[in-house]
Amino acid sequence: TYGKNEFALEDINLDIKPGEFVAIIGQNGSGKTTLAKLLCQLHAPDKGFVKIKNEDTRRWSRKRMAQEVGYVFQNPDHQIFCESVKEEVSFALKNFDYPDEEIGQKIQKSLRMTDLNGYEDKDPFSLTKGEKQRLAVATVLAMKPETIILDEPTTGLDYHQIKAMMEMIRNLNQKGHTVIIITHAMWVVAEYAKRAIVMDKGRIMLDLPTRELFAREEELKQFHLEPPQVTRLGNRLSLKILTIEEMKKCISM
Repeated sequence: TYGKNEFALEDINLDIKPGEFVAIIGQNGSGKTTLAKLLCQLHAPDKGFVKIKNEDTRRWSRKRMAQEVGYVFQNPDHQIFCESVKEEVSFALKNFDYPDEEIGQKIQKSLRMTDLNGYEDKDPFSLTKGEKQRLAVATVLAMKPETIILDEPTTGLDYHQIKAMMEMIRNLNQKGHTVIIITHAMWVVAEYAKRAIVMDKGRIMLDLPTRELFAREEELKQFHLEPPQVTRLGNRLSLKILTIEEMKKCISM
């Protein structure tokens, strides 16, 4: 709750399995970010619990949580505050007393994974929006969490930057990370997420494989959501199409 009587979330029952790529979607104020922050202990539930590996996370230290779940904010400027990229990526590691040699290795690995090699001494605030987004991901990856939550990772990016960001996130998922994204971009959900959770007024209304969810156009309308154009065209042709590439394959058959 926010305040005495304002329920941000209510009657939530959710299970996310290791290695999944999940999108949380819904209109502003539907509870998406509140739910995501509960999953990484930025918020604590007033009632109920969040379990990871069957353990109640309320008993976990900040270090343990950071090693399990990383959270990337919607605005990278809210997550960046150091004078160099290297300092930014190493900040949490130093706070949690990792050895210097291990810190150096983790910095280099995180920068390689986010295509920021050679940026070590750059001022984070001189970077482009896309580079800042990747740096925010690198700061999270340094703790090597099994799960990564990204709140609107494509906000303010152009199409090519979005593709680059999402391909990087897909690559992390393919390497074994569980990925949870919050997004309003339905084509991003269609192209990358295997499962989508629809929220409305603090509740989970639909939780389905993405292909099945986007075939339910009429149900989605009541939550003011609309599948991508190519998916809607596919629905009219009785084809559960998610991407332009899939449509091309159907046409060429």
